[in-house]
Amino acid sequence: MSEQASEIPENDEEWREILTDEEYRILREAGTEPRFSSELLDVKGEGVFTCAGCGAELFDSDEKFDSETGWPSFWDIYEEGNVETRLDESHGMRRTEVVCATCDGHLGHVFDDGPEPTGKRYCINGAALEFESEE
Repeated sequence: MSEQASEIPENDEEWREILTDEEYRILREAGTEPRFSSELLDVKGEGVFTCAGCGAELFDSDEKFDSETGWPSFWDIYEEGNVETRLDESHGMRRTEVVCATCDGHLGHVFDDGPEPTGKRYCINGAALEFESEE
């Protein structure tokens, strides 16, 4: 796991110093981890999922659900303004990318096939997150 950044790095060299290789590939290069590889898939405790790059609070454990897709999934964000979305037309697809609003790190994608009350499925790379337990 990476250290929580106290200040946002200004360049790739600084990012590489604080992130693991996998975190860098996902957060800074918009990579994707293999399905079912994240240790965070099985997290059931109370707490907050934060950005592995900057520590921003992104998702609450109360909004986590098992989407059976192989990536941690959430039906809502922790707080309005903590994540941003943008159009992603890479890989011949048209999707909505989710990024950390604080450090612009790639988190994953959001889809309109999630549970109520939002109908959203934030499909997030576990390597882009850290879990801060409240227990």
